[in-house]
Amino acid sequence: MSSVELKAAEYPIYKIFSDEYAFTIPNVQRPYSWTVENAEVLLDDLLDFIETYKISTIEQMNPYFLGSIVLIKEKGPESQVLDGQQRLTTLTILLAVLREWLPANISEELKGFLYEKGNSLRGTSDRYRLTLRDRDAEFFREYIQKDDGIKKLIAGIVPENDSQEAILKNALMYYKRIEKLTEAERIDLARFIVTKCFLVVVSTPDFDSAYRIFSVLNDRGLDLSHADILKAEIIGKIPKHLQDTYNQKWEDAEEYLGRDEFNELFGHIRMIYRKQKLRTTIIKEFREYVPYSSNPVDFIERKLVPFSNAFKEIINASYEGSKITDEINNLFTWLQKIDNRDWLPAAILYLSKHRNDPDQLLKFFTDLERLAMGMMILRYNINERIERYRLLLTEIENDNDLFTKTSSLQLTDDEKNRIINQLNGDIYLIKKIRLPILLRLDSVLSDGQASYNYKTITVEHVLPQNPKEDSQWIKWFPSQEERQYYVHKLANLVLLSRQKNSQANNYEFEVKKQKYFSTSSGVSSFVLTTQVLQEKEWTPELLKKRQKKLLDTLIKTWRLK
Repeated sequence: MSSVELKAAEYPIYKIFSDEYAFTIPNVQRPYSWTVENAEVLLDDLLDFIETYKISTIEQMNPYFLGSIVLIKEKGPESQVLDGQQRLTTLTILLAVLREWLPANISEELKGFLYEKGNSLRGTSDRYRLTLRDRDAEFFREYIQKDDGIKKLIAGIVPENDSQEAILKNALMYYKRIEKLTEAERIDLARFIVTKCFLVVVSTPDFDSAYRIFSVLNDRGLDLSHADILKAEIIGKIPKHLQDTYNQKWEDAEEYLGRDEFNELFGHIRMIYRKQKLRTTIIKEFREYVPYSSNPVDFIERKLVPFSNAFKEIINASYEGSKITDEINNLFTWLQKIDNRDWLPAAILYLSKHRNDPDQLLKFFTDLERLAMGMMILRYNINERIERYRLLLTEIENDNDLFTKTSSLQLTDDEKNRIINQLNGDIYLIKKIRLPILLRLDSVLSDGQASYNYKTITVEHVLPQNPKEDSQWIKWFPSQEERQYYVHKLANLVLLSRQKNSQANNYEFEVKKQKYFSTSSGVSSFVLTTQVLQEKEWTPELLKKRQKKLLDTLIKTWRLK
């Protein structure tokens, strides 16, 4: 890659579908072939990202990386697409469908991303942002890009070939999916795509260079990643007689870690140096804040390779070299149960600095797991988490004492009290934390001997949420207020390695134990559930004692008092 001259930059979709580019798909390209499943995954990923990370407005969200496109492009807007046809075509279909469902003023604005409107006074006609191969270009214009195209498509048309059928099916799927969204969700989706979705545009002015780039991607069957772009830059800055050596070191690190995780690593390295939430794009901030230009050899030797090794050991729980290896790896496993990965930069940095001091590693990761779990339990948002980890990264970098009460690694007294209150509350109703907490609790009760390698693990109630009036449950819990108090508490929850069974929810206690909670051997794989199997009745008095015992176990585990 380093021998290929290229321009590579990330651009938002509003720059991609603008007057700066006039994309054409050469006839030598294979036809459009994305299936409904491919197209739906794209939409699901976008909607999930918005739902997960939107705090207040779309404008405040992190950028979303859509992959790369490879172009043959000189100085003008004309751009032949050598790689990226499927993505550009599918995005155009999605924008065209959104145009049909948005309010008139926003719909009008969206048209500009589909075509440049002609001017009768200047004698110009509409210029479409994307022109497909000759066999499909007219179909695409008529039924996707033109203002009334989607309406014609919905009314019913007969495609002439497989690529046109794929366009038709994906447009119909998007139409049905967008129809189910609220107007506010549609507007958010359109704004997110246009302003926060980015493509890496790799362009060269001649076919030979573009083809060499495309060949590398095509041989690997992969998109150009952050790592690929930065590799070209960093290896290119190394003296030529050393380039082969460090190219091999780079590729060894990528192969050892795996391509997806290696690409993810660059986001974590950015955070280690930037110590702020991503404001623009990973590549832009990596270039600005990570000091690799002045000494690229040192960056690979002392940062990239050690960080890569640390990341691998954390995500695989494969640290070696000590009697307490199992304890450290166990903490790595629990950290990965958390519903975010914001803790990883601090973990990578600390492990890479202290890998030869296992006692210190055990101490640090015990407290990091407590901090990360605590913030998850308290439902800290991304801004609160990033600020906490920013402080922690600075302390690690400066070799501060992380085990004093004032360190950002340590929970404050107020946080400890709030965590206890949350754990003593209706845990079941907080969907994202109930399973990690119960698994952690079960592990402590089993002295770390339990295994959780099940395809499915669910959280179930013992006392049903809606017991029948003539059931034993009502005799034990005649007060509805008392039932409501206990039903979603830790004490009333168990783990099962099976899917939920709505019919089993209201079984009587003995039947529920035998048919639902037990395995064929008459026991359960989980200590929490086995404890329930040993009980003869399920009363408020028992639940009160059980709640205190389980809560005290977690308080002791995480040193909350």
